[in-house]
Amino acid sequence: MKIKFWGVRGSIPCPGASTMKYGGNTTCIEVRTDDNELIVLDAGSGIFQLAQTLFPEMPMTTNLFITHTHWDHIQGLPFFIPNFIANNTLNIHGAYDPIGQQDIQEILSVQMSYCYFPVRESELKAKLIYTTLQERDSVQIGSATVSNILMNHPALNFGYRIDCGGRSIFFTGDHEPLYNIYSPEDEDYEEYEQFMAEKNQAITDFMRGVDVLIADTSYTLKEYPAKKGWGHSTFDANIKMARAAQVKKIYFTHHEPTRSDAELEQVFQEALERNPRKSGDPDTFLAQEGAVIEL
Repeated sequence: MKIKFWGVRGSIPCPGASTMKYGGNTTCIEVRTDDNELIVLDAGSGIFQLAQTLFPEMPMTTNLFITHTHWDHIQGLPFFIPNFIANNTLNIHGAYDPIGQQDIQEILSVQMSYCYFPVRESELKAKLIYTTLQERDSVQIGSATVSNILMNHPALNFGYRIDCGGRSIFFTGDHEPLYNIYSPEDEDYEEYEQFMAEKNQAITDFMRGVDVLIADTSYTLKEYPAKKGWGHSTFDANIKMARAAQVKKIYFTHHEPTRSDAELEQVFQEALERNPRKSGDPDTFLAQEGAVIEL
């Protein structure tokens, strides 16, 4: 497999001189299987740059897996150029929204309405196929198997695991480590503690042993208390998670948009110093727009 990062910032695009090294686009990850099938994880603003590279392959099929439909993970989809060209196919996979009671097609069609975009979905030339996923569903994309597990985020968010040719990756989407919403004196405290332990173990087991873990790492330990409940993780929590799951490499992504490249490198280094490398620990990296990983 081959992985390429096209967007690694969180929440909002932040182009500019201070984000040129790691990039200012929001989440989009290209995965190529051993047989060169195209899998795309999320459609943040980075998907527009990905689209520029695809002309030589058209007509083509793209397999898009949406972790969740917060704006920074879907905002680039209307600008995905293959959708405007005949004989292309876009297979879109995502979760049902239990709050709004909408499937993935109903959710995404909103941003293609005239209120938000001048071209309606019915005017696109490509064929769009929607698949609404349930937790633990598996989808076969040629030589690869894409499976999912529910993570912890204010919107229903799937983490995706891709297995292909004996290699594997896991992308968390947006994820915050579970914490107890009850006080110790509440009668439901112990029951929720048990739920947390079981859920954390399920997530750890699902990603266990992957070659590459790509993890939402928005905050530092100092920043996290003010952002608790927003649905994002810290460097320290993800290092702990990667160790527990015995992954080989971890790439920290969804970088805080107000953080410059220099500041990002500084907080990354501070996290590594707080968590000295032990035998068997994964290699750790900052996800960088344009970087390629070959497995």
